[in-house]
Amino acid sequence: MTDLLGKTNTKTISKPNTKNLENKETKKLGMSDARAKKIKHSYKVKDAENSLLLRTKYGDVVIEMMPDVAPNHVARIKELVREGFYNGLKFHRVIDGFMAQAGCPRGDGTGGSGKKLKAEFNRVPHKRGIVSMARSMMPDSADSQFFICYGDCPWLDGQYTVWGEVTSGMEFVDMLKKGGEPNGMVEEPDVIVSISVISDI
Repeated sequence: MTDLLGKTNTKTISKPNTKNLENKETKKLGMSDARAKKIKHSYKVKDAENSLLLRTKYGDVVIEMMPDVAPNHVARIKELVREGFYNGLKFHRVIDGFMAQAGCPRGDGTGGSGKKLKAEFNRVPHKRGIVSMARSMMPDSADSQFFICYGDCPWLDGQYTVWGEVTSGMEFVDMLKKGGEPNGMVEEPDVIVSISVISDI
């Protein structure tokens, strides 16, 4: 077969020299500021600094936080998120029609980050998609564990600190593996792949 291009017209393209770049430099390759801004905008949140992207194996869940009603909890959640605390933790307790709970480093509901928070009970009702803090019998015992409501739970109102709401991807929360009786503990539970503050993406 005849070479239509001819050897004199072809050029050898060299590979980009990225071998000696630092990790922080290589992560930025191929992502312009305009592209990053477009990605953030695609989540359609009111405030990217106070919104989270929770990734599951089923899909992405967007949580818009409520610093106006629970400022200290929102600030602490963002600290933990930025430390990577939640990445890989289990949805250890999931009760169909009630809620999905995560945020325990031990994976059994007994652990936390070691920093308890003073309650910020508020008037936001516990309805489908609401994100609230788990705690013990003591009001000021919330730490890192939180739960996402599957349905309306009015008996929780004013008893637990609401700090956010799922605004996108609730269908993926619905897909989480459910636990059994009596307390909803899950065998081989699904995990939080990662959580990020959307303004950091």
